[in-house]
Amino acid sequence: MIWLANLVLVLHALIVVFIVGGLFAIWIAHGLRLPWARNRAFRTIHVLAIGIVATLAVLDVPCPLTVLEDYLRTGAAGPQGFMQRWVSAWLYYDFPAWVFVVAYVAFLLAVILTWYRIRPRA
Repeated sequence: MIWLANLVLVLHALIVVFIVGGLFAIWIAHGLRLPWARNRAFRTIHVLAIGIVATLAVLDVPCPLTVLEDYLRTGAAGPQGFMQRWVSAWLYYDFPAWVFVVAYVAFLLAVILTWYRIRPRA
């Protein structure tokens, strides 16, 4: 089950990259006048993804991917593998919960403001 837990961890990391990188990519693409910056499907999935993250944080609901990964690792013996060690170190930080709530909600607001500043095409 360790390989499945690692797969969930990598999926989690890719979602983080999509959410954070997506906002920067939208602004860069807009500056370069690339048409995909206004792609409605991409933008809708992007705002929904950070919306879900922020909502879970505000409601103090643990991330389902983190819960699933922890469940898959339960009872696993042995040292951490390469992927688990480095992706976990990059993905998880030891801050009070309120710091994450503020960060997620602020990022959601930035994504929403971007939606109105760089409107998706109908």
